[in-house]
Order: sequence, then structure tokens, then C-alpha cells
Amino acid sequence: MPQVNHERLAGRFARPEAFLGGLDVATAAQLVASSADVVLLLDEKGVICDMSLGNEDLHGKGCESWLGKRWQQTVTVESQGKVDDMLREAADGHAGAKWRHINHPSTNGADLPLAYAVVPLAARTKAKGGRPVVALGRDLRAQAALQQRLVSAQVSMERDYWRLRHVETRYRLLFQMMSEAVLVLDADTERLEEANPAAHQLFGDGIERANWSFIDSLLAGSRSQAQELLTKLRATGRADPVNIELQGHTGLVSLSGSLFRHENVSQLLLRVTPQAAQGGQADPHRDRLSQVMEMAPDAFVVTDFDGRVLSANRAFLDLAQLPNEELARGETLDKWLGRTGVDLSVLLSNLRQRGVVRLYATHLKSEYGGNAEVEISAVAVPQGEPPCMGFTIRDVGRRLGSDVLLAKDLPRSADQMTELVGRVPLRDIVRETTDLIEQLCINAALQLTGDNRASAAEMLGLSRQSLYVKLRRFGMSDSGGTDSDA
Repeated sequence: MPQVNHERLAGRFARPEAFLGGLDVATAAQLVASSADVVLLLDEKGVICDMSLGNEDLHGKGCESWLGKRWQQTVTVESQGKVDDMLREAADGHAGAKWRHINHPSTNGADLPLAYAVVPLAARTKAKGGRPVVALGRDLRAQAALQQRLVSAQVSMERDYWRLRHVETRYRLLFQMMSEAVLVLDADTERLEEANPAAHQLFGDGIERANWSFIDSLLAGSRSQAQELLTKLRATGRADPVNIELQGHTGLVSLSGSLFRHENVSQLLLRVTPQAAQGGQADPHRDRLSQVMEMAPDAFVVTDFDGRVLSANRAFLDLAQLPNEELARGETLDKWLGRTGVDLSVLLSNLRQRGVVRLYATHLKSEYGGNAEVEISAVAVPQGEPPCMGFTIRDVGRRLGSDVLLAKDLPRSADQMTELVGRVPLRDIVRETTDLIEQLCINAALQLTGDNRASAAEMLGLSRQSLYVKLRRFGMSDSGGTDSDA
């Protein structure tokens, strides 16, 4: 067995003449053509005199048109300098062990990426100042596609990251501004993880101690009830609210909670609400009904006959992202409904005529830009003192229809548009239909251009400024697109 020379393996053959010296032209040509996806034979001036395509996938990409042209004329502008350098190195006698990335324009619009190495075929011609060379090319399309997928995945991850940052910012703001005391406890140790400013005010400075215990902050008679609530939360994730008493605080407070998991750790979210003193003999059934409406998962709002908010439950405040009820009182419900000036007018008109409205579909806007798809059922109580109207608002954004909706689907289908007939004036339906078509076209343009807004504006025949105005109008300005002309 012959001795292997590892130094030779890293460079040239040790004895090529022993095996390749007797090759005829046809065999040598077949050997060269089989060694690469593209083989170009160039004369002393760099003109492509002959070529071979070893990869069938390259047929029909415009490669056949390269014959008779200078190599530089067949590549993109940014690759012409690389071609000049490779030909100059070959003319100086450097064998092409160095592979360079070259892009060719393609007939389908996308550049054809190839990696080339050049090898001189004869001695340098003094008269013409060059050498005939052979250029060996490797197809890089699979590698380029993989790189593009990697870039797309990175862009998607960055969008998700910033979306989560925005959600976390909104959560922090809501958590800090809530008027109710909110505590986050470790489910296993009951150690305090986090508390909002209202909790610090209710429980005092002692809450800052490392060994502070929620149970120890209660009066002795309330500890068993609170401990039972925590035990039920750990076991089932749900528990009925209980009334307890705190040390250093006069009067009862309502304790409710829920269980959630964060980063594979179970935590308890507790809400502590002081009960307002009530005069006279209270009806326990009415009190229970009020508590149920306050704790209901659906938003509930009571307004006067002009639509001004008199009271709202916690679910509505959460949906509208309001820190407390005082910010909602006195405002018209129209402030949060999707179609300003239309939805509330239709609801009030039907309530005054019929007394009841069921399953009215619209959108509810929050204070911080959120937009939730909702259904509204309402009732008029003209005998009340004062007369009032009650609105039940249910978030149906997570409800699955017969067809699964994509993340970028538009808010209304054609069927949903026709359902508005009789409840919304025709001019408003036409305007919303026009908006729907504009959103469809803008979404399509952004998808085709990879969220490049400059290219999308040119595709739609709009100026950039007009496109930005429409993006802000439709709530699409935070889509994470780029403004580059590239």
C-alpha cells in the first residue's frame, strides 16, 4: 500500500502524470465538465468561448446566452470586480484554489449565485496580455435559500421579541396603576414575588421584608379561610372569594385569586379589595348579584339613556385597559366602540324602540391601542331611578369559527358585512367595505415585498406618506416593516 503524503493531499497531486498524462481531449473535457456544476472556457480576453452545464437544474436559467460574451457582462454589477480580480490572478499564474461568490442575473428575476475558481490553461500570451482559463462553478442556490430562511427566522424572532416587550410594558403599566391590591406569591412556598403600589399602601412597609408572610398579615380569625382559599387554588386553580380582616386595617376586605404558570413555576395571583361601608339593611341576594356581576368574566357596563357610563365591572376595565372605574364614569361608551358615532347610535336607537339588543358585533378599543372583537347584548331599564341601560360585552376574539382564521386575516368577511344591513346605514357599510379592500391590497403588497414599505408603496401606486397614513388608520403601523429602498 503506497505511503500517503498528507501535505500533498492539501495541495496538488504528487504524480498526476502517472494517471492523467495520457488523457485524450474528450476524456479531459468530460473530466472537467463532471467536476463542477458550470464550466466556462475563456480566451485571453475573458470571452466565454465554450461552456458545460453539469447540473440539469441550471437549464432554462439563461446560462446559454453567455456564449460569446465577456465574463464580466454575464454577472451582476457587484460581482464584476471579483471577475476582474480572478482573471488578473490567473494571468499572473496563480492557480484558482480561491473560490469567489459570483451572482448572475437570471430570467426568473432572482440572481443565480455560483462559487467560481479559475485555472489557467496555457502560458501567458504577451501580445494579448492574458491566458486562456477554465472557470469552475458550483451552484450555491441551496445555500442561499438556507441563508434566506435563516434571515427570515431571525426577523420573525425579533418581531415576536418586540411584540412581547410591548405586551410586557402594557402589563406593567396596568399592574402598577390598578387601584386594587394585587400580590403575586410562589405557589409552593407562599413567598411574595411581586406586589403593586396599592398592595404596599394596604399592607404597609412590612411587605418589603424578606420574611413577610401574607397569612401572618391577617387577623387570627381570618387565617384559616385564607389558607383554605390558597389550598384550593393550588389544587384546582379556582376558589370562591372570601371576606377576611387584615392586621392594622379596619373593616373587611375581599380576597380572590387565581393560579398561573410562568417559566415552569406555579404562582398565585391574589386580589385584595376593601369593601365599602353600606348604610341601612342590605339585601343579601342583591349583594350576591352585585358581586357576581363584578366578578363576571364578561364586561358589564351601566349607562344613562345618553350612553354615559355610570358604573362598570372589573372585566370591562381590563378589556378597556383602565386602571380604575373613575376614569370610565361620565364618558360615553362610544369612546371605546370600534366605529365611533355609529355603533352607539344604533344600539341606543334599538334600545329605545325595542328595549333589548342581542349579539351586536363590533370592536372595542382600549386606552393603549388594543383592539378586541366583541359581541354586545343590551337592555333598557326605563323604570329605574334614574333610568339606565345595561350592556354585556363579550370578547369573541378567541372564538373559533368554522374556518380557522390566520393571524393577519382582516376583521370582517363579506357575510359579516351583509349582517350589518338594517343596523348600520348604507354609506357606513360602503365605507367599511372600501377600507376592507384597501387593507387586503396593503396586506398583499407587504407580503409580496417582505414587509418593505417603500417597495409596497411603489407597487400600490402610492407615495410613502400616503401608505403610512393608511397603515396608521388601519392600526397596521406596528407591523415591524422596513422603509428601505433596497
